[in-house]
Amino acid sequence: MARNTERYRVEGANSLWNVYDTVSFWKVMKCFIIIQIGRFTPFLRVKNWLYRTFLKMDIGEKTSIALMVMPDTMFPERIHIGNNTVIGFSTTILAHEYLIEEYRLGDVYIGNEVMVGANSTILPGVTIGDGAIVSAATLVHKDVPAGCLVGGNPMQIIFTAEQMAERKRNEVVKWCTPKK
Repeated sequence: MARNTERYRVEGANSLWNVYDTVSFWKVMKCFIIIQIGRFTPFLRVKNWLYRTFLKMDIGEKTSIALMVMPDTMFPERIHIGNNTVIGFSTTILAHEYLIEEYRLGDVYIGNEVMVGANSTILPGVTIGDGAIVSAATLVHKDVPAGCLVGGNPMQIIFTAEQMAERKRNEVVKWCTPKK
């Protein structure tokens, strides 16, 4: 299944060679600076405020974007993240691809209560459904159905939503109380 991207042909040189014909240099500089501040900010509310206010990212309530996460520096406004979602350490979320003969742009939709493991890469035009889990170091190159567990490169469904629900029903959770 193809990702939901818009494709733009280029001629003469690869698309990245003429990047500032597609996006303003000053926009890229502003986004780069805000993202670099956000990547190192340990305060989730401050990070979300920076991204919402200056990058126009759509970030839901109680969402946690971990240390060193790299949102798209050219089109961050095309990233949409739901409520109570966790984006793991050093994950990259792309809304653009600059290729040899074309460039592609696509919105990224990450649902509510999604867990994205550390060091994952999410490509443009992808939707990750509510309640999905993306294991660490996964290349998300196509849509992820709600409630399932995916992982790997290339990404594969490890457990469907129904299998995940069954696993949760059978799971024995031991709650810990902090030592005093």
